[in-house]
Amino acid sequence: MSPNALIPSHRKPRRSASSRALRAGVTGGFLTLAVTGATVPANAADKPVAETQELPTITTALTVDLAESADATQQVAEVYERQAAQDKAASSAAQAAKKDKAAAEKKAAEAKKKAAEAKKKAAEALETRASRSADRTSLTGGGSADSGSDASTPSTGATGSTATLLSFLQAQVGKAYISGSTGPSAYDCSGLVQTAFRQIGIQLPRVSQDQSTAGTQVGLSNLQVGDILYWGGAGSAYHVGVYVGNGNFIGAQNPSTGVVERPLSYDPPSGAVRVL
Repeated sequence: MSPNALIPSHRKPRRSASSRALRAGVTGGFLTLAVTGATVPANAADKPVAETQELPTITTALTVDLAESADATQQVAEVYERQAAQDKAASSAAQAAKKDKAAAEKKAAEAKKKAAEAKKKAAEALETRASRSADRTSLTGGGSADSGSDASTPSTGATGSTATLLSFLQAQVGKAYISGSTGPSAYDCSGLVQTAFRQIGIQLPRVSQDQSTAGTQVGLSNLQVGDILYWGGAGSAYHVGVYVGNGNFIGAQNPSTGVVERPLSYDPPSGAVRVL
């Protein structure tokens, strides 16, 4: 035994059975540590034997709740994002449809306006042809002045029935134009043509449309005295006259001029038919 073993100050203190004990436990989500000892300082007599320190801990249930909450938040965000995209697409489609409708309505209005203008121009052209003024620069006068135009016009060399037809037509120059009339004091265009050809035994239809297809179609560059001139389409003519040679024709033009003799340049015809 060591010599110093008998000296109390050199002895190791014996560990009491209850010298120290460590206890641990989890209560209500907190970790509890308890330390106890048999020997405590003198000034700690009024302190409890056990000192406790509580530390926060994260339980598995809390972790699961947090994860589920994050997933739910993400899903809600995705729902809002999809809804926003759908709303934007619907708005764009509505704007495009509105724009297309406006464009279609504008085109329809323009087409309607153009059709109305074309119809108006056609009516004006028809009216102008039907009522052309007698004082055009290419004219030398109207009425009785035209009745003597054959005196200054070179002879056509017409003989037989053609001469008879020409003589009758020239005798009608200066008479009045009255719609529906066939003579002897007034005529309309087809009435004059029908009556003139009746003088030589040729029976023609009453109206311009039918007279424009009554004979053989001939070219305007190959006209002969007695050819029937028409204005408009064959079968849909709106005016007729008779070619009398030397580039002239005789016709009942309109109420303003009556029956006149005019050059072809006054109102160029659309076509001609030959019945002689």
